[in-house]
Amino acid sequence: MEQMITCVSCPVGCRLKVTVDGGEVASVSGNSCNRGITYARQESIAPRRMVTAVVRLMNRAKPLSVKTESPIPKERIFDCMREIRSLQLDAPVRMGQVVLPDVCRTGVNIVATKNME
Repeated sequence: MEQMITCVSCPVGCRLKVTVDGGEVASVSGNSCNRGITYARQESIAPRRMVTAVVRLMNRAKPLSVKTESPIPKERIFDCMREIRSLQLDAPVRMGQVVLPDVCRTGVNIVATKNME
């Protein structure tokens, strides 16, 4: 199976042609750097994404921005957002503080991206 993807590892945005055979990446072409090969292998077999969101804080008008500490499997994004939506947090919260450990049993924490007093 062949697929065309655009690499987002650097500003060049190479159009990559990826050939997948038997669940393995057989070849990658169109890349201008090695990061394209790494990106194509990961994106074609097991795509992962960072998740960013906001969470309501009790007794605060402004929401708290949060994110995953590292990318999670793409197919778990909606489950992750459902868990984030269920959070009820109280201030104060510190930037980098884990507000939801091991989201969706991915091994990835949800952390605050700013301080809220």
